[in-house]
Amino acid sequence: MMNEQKKIDLMNQSSLDINEVKDIDLLLERILTNARKFFDADAGSIYLKEGDQLKFSYTQNTTLQERLPSGKKLIYNTFSIPIDNMSVAGYVAKNKTMVNIPDVYKINSSVPYTFDPLFDELSDYRTCSMLTVPILNQRKVLLGVMQVINAQENGKIVAFNKSDASLVLHFAINAGLAMERAQTTRNIILRMISMAELRDPKETGAHVNRVGAYSVEIFEAWAKKKGFPQAEIDRQKDLLRMAAMLHDVGKVAISDLILKKPDRLTLEEFETIKSHTYLGARLFQDIQSDLDEASLEVVMNHHEKWDGTGYPGHIDPFTVKPLPDHGKDGQPFPKKGEEIPLLGRIVAVADVYDALNSRRSYKDPWDEKKITREMRVSSGSHFDPDVVAAFFECLEILKVIGNRYPDE
Repeated sequence: MMNEQKKIDLMNQSSLDINEVKDIDLLLERILTNARKFFDADAGSIYLKEGDQLKFSYTQNTTLQERLPSGKKLIYNTFSIPIDNMSVAGYVAKNKTMVNIPDVYKINSSVPYTFDPLFDELSDYRTCSMLTVPILNQRKVLLGVMQVINAQENGKIVAFNKSDASLVLHFAINAGLAMERAQTTRNIILRMISMAELRDPKETGAHVNRVGAYSVEIFEAWAKKKGFPQAEIDRQKDLLRMAAMLHDVGKVAISDLILKKPDRLTLEEFETIKSHTYLGARLFQDIQSDLDEASLEVVMNHHEKWDGTGYPGHIDPFTVKPLPDHGKDGQPFPKKGEEIPLLGRIVAVADVYDALNSRRSYKDPWDEKKITREMRVSSGSHFDPDVVAAFFECLEILKVIGNRYPDE
């Protein structure tokens, strides 16, 4: 068991750790990981407040994870519950108070909330101890609810220690501050996307959220196969999640007469469309952060193709001229293979998958067999074969992500 000073040090380190994460989805993962580490808890979940509902937004469960084949991730669906006194999470949200339950199957009948055993029955899991904490911002506005489940000590499930309550509440306050900052960042990105949507109706918040989330899963599968250390994977995921959302931001500079044209584009119009890569890259001309650099990489390279038939090739986005020693007669050499930066190769796969899977004015969504056939056929021509392999490795997760961000 940890002494009090070690607990305080761990909680302080956990608070510092979550403040390094910029993206809201990845932040939820980090928050729950650190909270579970503090208690040696087997599982946990985070709900985010949406109107008068709590949306089940992220979960972890070591027992269920260990039942899966090596390398596979736990797949879960999102759902919403009302903020009221009927459920444990709803009660905590409504009353902004912490609830510590030693055994959810033995809840005192004097309290208004109950535990729903449906998840346990469906998953063959046994929830026992549960600590549920409200996540508030500095103004005490509710942002969400965190639950940690089945604290462990010497391999046995135990109740959560009441003396740790103040530390957990302190951590939840820091988590709320980090979440508010990350949500602000996400909202800024979505506002940028909404400007592009005025020109291109395909460039929606749902589309870019899917592409961002797909890209992270594909990258993680690729990086683990390559033996990347987890710390580097986590750092790159945080950057990629936001950079991928900005992949088509340059379309804000393209006329809607072209973007909304229902007929086939002329060669001249297609050349104009291609300019959204370097026009978008100019937004990141003054690189001041790793995110700027990652965004520039994605925006410039997500239409490059593995076989060298993509665009815009080896050009300076600010002069639209070939880079030194990368052109002839004023025309840039194409990028191909590993000349294409990794993040561009990954977002290319995520973007095309989402396009094939989505309804457009000119087509219905493709069925799954047709999509997977197209992705396999395009491996080695349009796409990096290793990235396509990573795509298929996490395809089941990608399907669930698609349901989390439906088109309106």
